[in-house]
Amino acid sequence: MKSNSNHSQKKEVKEDNSLFRIIDKIDSKDIDRLNKKKSWNYGYNPEFDVVVISKDGTIGEVYEIQGLHVALPSTPKNIYKRDRKKEEQYWESFEYPKELQKINSVFQWNEYPNEFKNKYVAYIEGEFDRREEGFWFYNNGIPTYISGTHYMYLQWTKIDVGHAEFREANRVFFLFWEACIADERSYGMCYLKNRRSGFSFMSSAELVNTATLARDSRLGILSKTGNDAKKMFTDKVVPISGNYPFFFKPIMDGMDKPKTELAYRVPASKITKNNMSSLKDDVDGLDTTIDWKNTADNSYDGEKLLRLVHDESGKWEVPNNILNNWRVTKTCLRLGRRIIGKCMMGSTSNSIAKGGGNYKSLYNDSDVKKRNANGQTLSGLYALFIPMEWNFEGYIDVYGHPVFRTPDKPIRDIQGGFIYTGVIDYWENEVSALKSNSDALNEFYRQFPRTESHAFRDEAKNSLYDLAKIYEQIDYNDGLEINQVVNTGKFAWKNGVKDTEVVWIPSRDGNFKVTWFPNKDMINKIEIKNGKKYPGNVHVGAFGCDTYDISGVVGGGGSKGSLHGLTKFNMDDAPSNFFFLEYIARPRTSEEFYEDCLMACVFYGMPILIENNKVGQLRYFYNRGYTGFCLRRPDKHKNDLSSSEKELGGIPSSTQVIELHANALEAYIDQYVGIDYSGQFREAGKMGSMFFNRTLLDWANYDITNRTKFDATISSGFAIMANQTYVSKPIRDNKKIMFNFARYSNKGLQSELLK
Repeated sequence: MKSNSNHSQKKEVKEDNSLFRIIDKIDSKDIDRLNKKKSWNYGYNPEFDVVVISKDGTIGEVYEIQGLHVALPSTPKNIYKRDRKKEEQYWESFEYPKELQKINSVFQWNEYPNEFKNKYVAYIEGEFDRREEGFWFYNNGIPTYISGTHYMYLQWTKIDVGHAEFREANRVFFLFWEACIADERSYGMCYLKNRRSGFSFMSSAELVNTATLARDSRLGILSKTGNDAKKMFTDKVVPISGNYPFFFKPIMDGMDKPKTELAYRVPASKITKNNMSSLKDDVDGLDTTIDWKNTADNSYDGEKLLRLVHDESGKWEVPNNILNNWRVTKTCLRLGRRIIGKCMMGSTSNSIAKGGGNYKSLYNDSDVKKRNANGQTLSGLYALFIPMEWNFEGYIDVYGHPVFRTPDKPIRDIQGGFIYTGVIDYWENEVSALKSNSDALNEFYRQFPRTESHAFRDEAKNSLYDLAKIYEQIDYNDGLEINQVVNTGKFAWKNGVKDTEVVWIPSRDGNFKVTWFPNKDMINKIEIKNGKKYPGNVHVGAFGCDTYDISGVVGGGGSKGSLHGLTKFNMDDAPSNFFFLEYIARPRTSEEFYEDCLMACVFYGMPILIENNKVGQLRYFYNRGYTGFCLRRPDKHKNDLSSSEKELGGIPSSTQVIELHANALEAYIDQYVGIDYSGQFREAGKMGSMFFNRTLLDWANYDITNRTKFDATISSGFAIMANQTYVSKPIRDNKKIMFNFARYSNKGLQSELLK
């Protein structure tokens, strides 16, 4: 496997995550054989699991962009060079011939003599080819491919500063978008962006580029408000269309600067040597429109769309809901099973309660690595996130790459000036300055995220726990190669025989996330006492579980089952005070969830503390002979338990337990999450080792007055309580027993009772 080396600062790329990987997914013999026949078809190739975006029948490098495998065209022999010197090779827009600038339409072109047309027909034909097939150029000595849509954005799109800049981040964005278009399984992209990344202009350019080629089609715009959609239409789409060269510009119907709809009636035709003198003005019309709609859940309901731009999707506030709207507009992009249109969706995220929560759900449902039986993501879209350092203005060098860290000497920037500091250094300085103001810091993270976790930071004012520690840990985890720390998989009975041994099966689709496995002597360690099964590693750790009883609910919703494993302080071959397992899922039936939990307990040989407000799981363990694994509530003396608690175990969600649960979690976060600067609980300055970000984020947003949605918080808190002998030892009333012993006088011959 090769890394992305397309960068002028090789050392910095090693330090920071690249936007893609170049992968050896296809055997070179297969590539050479099929390239000779030019038989690579544009679109998804299920045989090799790649999306081919090449239009010439060949492929070269295969990029993995956020889990999506994208096959680029093969590198041609003739590649454009701006200059012979490597350091002077970079993107620069081509000058538009002044004589052609005077021509406003193809009809005016027809009036020119053939001698004039012969002079420029090759130039025009070449521009059509670049628009269709893309363009290759040398960038700092490296052959670099941009898609046709990206070329149109760079060369022919007028933005507020003139020509658009070439940025590597935008190149990857457009390659990913081209793959979304080519892939018949995809409804488009869900782009999680940083502020001023150019999405509005790029998506506007895509609308105009597509509309001027399509017949009898409709393209639409939605934003966080109707006024925002209108502004995007009037300030971006209309000017881009109006500034196209005559050979790309169709004849428009209506005003030159419309407010609600762009209507293309007569199409632009490709001018070639064969037709340069025979273009007619009576060709069939395009009948294609671009318009915008007011923001509502049912915008564009029942209409057929070729393209839909969803701008600022993470900022739809009540009563509007991006999830509800997407369920409606998604149907506008398909006819039966066939997807006929694509959505380009992009946004920064508001706080969770102000539209960010819904956008986060939509983004998570767009993970290309999680597909249903039809091969589609849960949302139908493909998620893309580009960290802020790749797209932050003022820190992009002349080759379109970011200057990550402060260089030894100034580096030329894309505007012709110089860069003296690194973008990450700048970002870290801003973060340090805002650390005393949690809400301001979280807003900065959301606007300029370096990780997905940053992008979905929530407001801090209602948090029950120490957000600084939680987000410190999350940021640290985001910087790790997390797949090397967290293993994904499932448990199963050996050879499919229940109640024997449990084995671990690595699987990308598994519901278990695991960061530690016990040694072979500890695995499946069970003790038999009086004919009953008990866990053999109770001294090492325990599980906490938030369970459910009902297998299905109306609409497919409902809480998820959640299981967490935590070690306690121990002298065995195991880490101490370490969350080693996370399971947050809702299998098809509750029995599947119960069995998953049971297998985890058997594999680790550890007991489990289960919420007993729902007794289904406790009875399942009891009936299977594993009630010895079910802990009795640790906040009560065994003599004070009810008969049901003695028989089945578990712990209720009573007011007292909820408070003890919250206190236990708070203590754990203070001691073992984030950095311990004082060295009171760990080595001073050492980061904690809680690697499950889903759980950390659940802690950050936990609302003790409405616990229903926080499955991970419930189960992880129970795991902490399960590892304590008594969470709160009750004070037993040891009353003195008074005995009135009679006292006698033994003087004389006969004893007498004393009064």
